[in-house]
Amino acid sequence: MSQFFQIHPDNPQLRLIKQAVQIIQSGGIVALPTDCCYALVCQLDNKDAVERVRRIRGVDDKHHLTMLCRDLSEISLYAKVDNRQFRLLKSATPGAYTFILEATKEVPRRLSHPARKTIGLRVPQHSIVNAVLEELGQPLIGTTLILPGEGHALTDPEEVRGQLEKQIELVIDGGACSLEPTTVIDLTSDEPELIRQGRGDAGLFGL
Repeated sequence: MSQFFQIHPDNPQLRLIKQAVQIIQSGGIVALPTDCCYALVCQLDNKDAVERVRRIRGVDDKHHLTMLCRDLSEISLYAKVDNRQFRLLKSATPGAYTFILEATKEVPRRLSHPARKTIGLRVPQHSIVNAVLEELGQPLIGTTLILPGEGHALTDPEEVRGQLEKQIELVIDGGACSLEPTTVIDLTSDEPELIRQGRGDAGLFGL
C-alpha cells in the first residue's frame, strides 16, 4: 500500500520532502505533481525501479523516459550540448518542455534509446519536484502518469492513489495539475523538431 503525503504546492514541508527522498533512495516509485501533469519518478540508477515504472506505464525501452534535472549545468552532464543547443535550452528552462538530446556516458545505457542513444531531459518549474531534486542531489527518472490504454494523464492525486496504491510507494498530493503534458522538442538535428505539442509554446523554437 502506498503512502499519501499532502505537501503544500508553494511552500513544501521539508520534513515530508526528506521522507519522500528516503523512499526514492530505497527503490520506491513516487507519483508527484510537476508544472505539467503528475509524473511517476524513481531513482536514476535503480534498475528495478526503472523497470517497474516502464511496466506501470506499459512502455518498452524505445520509449524515452525523462531525466528531471535541477538546472542547465546538470543537463550538460548527462547530454551532449553544443552552443546552439545551450542557447535554446537557456531560453526555455525551467519550463514545460522535454528535450531529446544525445546522451553522454554518464547516462546508464538502459535509460537511453537503444538505437539512437538519446535521452529526454527537462528542468521542471514546480516547488515540490524542485525540492525533491534539491534534497536528492541528482536527477530523477520520470514519465508522465498516463496509464496503459488511457489518452490523458491522471491529475487528481486521489485518483492516482485509487489506481496505483498497490503498485507504487508514495503519492504526493500537491493539488491538481495541468491536463497538458510537456512539449517535446528534438534538438539532435540541425533544426529543432516538434515531437509532441503540449503546454510549452513551440513557437519559442520557430515551430
